[in-house]
Amino acid sequence: MESVIDYYSGFDEWGRLDREPLEFTINWHYIKQYLPPSGKVLDNGAGPGKYAMRLAEHGYDVTLTDLTPKLVELARQRAAEQNMTDRFDGFRVLNATCLEGIPDEAFDASLMLGPLYHLQQPDDRTAAVHELHRVTKRDGLVFVAFQSRTRMMLTSLRFPQQWKPLDTIKAISHFKESGIFNHADKGRFTGAYYYNIEDIRPFMESHGFETVDLIGSSGIAPLLTDEQKQYWAERGQSDRLQELLFETARDPSILGISSHLLYIGRRRGI
Repeated sequence: MESVIDYYSGFDEWGRLDREPLEFTINWHYIKQYLPPSGKVLDNGAGPGKYAMRLAEHGYDVTLTDLTPKLVELARQRAAEQNMTDRFDGFRVLNATCLEGIPDEAFDASLMLGPLYHLQQPDDRTAAVHELHRVTKRDGLVFVAFQSRTRMMLTSLRFPQQWKPLDTIKAISHFKESGIFNHADKGRFTGAYYYNIEDIRPFMESHGFETVDLIGSSGIAPLLTDEQKQYWAERGQSDRLQELLFETARDPSILGISSHLLYIGRRRGI
C-alpha cells in the first residue's frame, strides 16, 4: 500500500479526469441515472473527490474515504472552497479493505472507483468487496470501477516502450493470463490488477451483489483519433456523438475497448 500512497501523493488525479473528461462524463451519466433521488452516499477510494463533489452538488450526504492522506486533505480543501463542507459527513483516511469505524448498512449507495485496480492479491480484492457490501444498505446501489485486461494488452502492443515490462510478446502473453502489472519505470503507474470482462459479474455476484449494468467508461471513443473527433465537431455533431457514446457504452461486444469499466450492482442481503 505504501507504493500506492507514494504514487498518488504526487499524481494529479483530478487533472487526469479533466484531461480525459469522457470517463467522468460517461460514469456520471450512469451513476446519476441509477442513484436514488436522495440519501447518504459513500465515495470509497475517492482520491481528491471529483465524484464526491458532484454528488454533494446534487444534494447527497457524502462520506469520503481514501488511502492517501494528501488526497483526503485536498478533497477537504476543495469542499471548503466550494462552500460544500456541510454536505460531507466526513473525510477519512481508510483502506478499502477495512473501513474501520463505518457502521453496517450506513449508505443508500456506495462508490468504489479505484481501489480494486491496486489490489493484486485475491484476498484483498475480496476484503474490499465484502466491506463495500457491509456498509451499503440492503437493496442499495454500488458503483465499482475495474480496469480491462484486454484493453491493457492492446495498449501494450501499441505502445510497448511506454508500458515496460510489457514490451515483449512473451511478457504480454503472461500478463494476459495473470492480469498483474508492475511498471518497470520508476514513478510510473503503480502496481495494478486488470480483470477479464467475463469475470467481473461473477466476482461481484459471488460476494452478495445483483448485477444491474456494466458500462465501458470510455465506450468506443478510444477508437477515434483527435482528428476524427474534430471532423464531427466541425459539423456540429459533438452532442450527437456524445449521445452515441452514451448509448454504446453498455454494449457488451465493445466493453474490452474501454480502459475503465463501471459495474453497477444492487446489494443483496445474505
